Amino acid sequence: MTLHSDVAELLAEAGIIDVDVDEAVADDHARTSAYLRIVSVIASSRSRDRDRAIVATILRDPDVSGAKTAVVALVDEIARKVSGPAEFRQWSAELLPEIDQLPAEGYRDFIRRRIDDWLFYLSVKDGHVPTPAELAEVTDWMQRCLAEGSRSPAVLAVVAESANTKKTRNIAKNRATSRELRTE
Repeated sequence: MTLHSDVAELLAEAGIIDVDVDEAVADDHARTSAYLRIVSVIASSRSRDRDRAIVATILRDPDVSGAKTAVVALVDEIARKVSGPAEFRQWSAELLPEIDQLPAEGYRDFIRRRIDDWLFYLSVKDGHVPTPAELAEVTDWMQRCLAEGSRSPAVLAVVAESANTKKTRNIAKNRATSRELRTE
């Protein structure tokens, strides 16, 4: 398959007709933007049957950075939609063989780390209160997501005490003592 046919096929599958395929093929930024739109459409679908093939197609792109950006966006969107960590674990496990084909080790590691972060987040959302050691295993980004989004005083207390950055610790501390959480 060629880059042109890959981009055209992905756009057609997503039903996106207002992207000039030739322009997207010629311009990495336009192509990444198209991939992000494709991922948004695909993630909103109820069926997850084509996700692995779509990820494989995107990861064939010679612009590895843009491809990684699109796959991370898909991971993020699916993680926000799933019913819990088991469903996300199963979905992400199907993608790992494709992710492992990425030539850039740093990008492979980044995507895997994002998946691990979401698995952690979903387990916390499901009621698990992390230990400081478990919290230390996730990225600063995920620690901040917990500080900004958790509604659990116990989780916020762990983040307030153990997050890597002062900013994240302060966000968690302020949210843990906010009136908003006390009124629920």
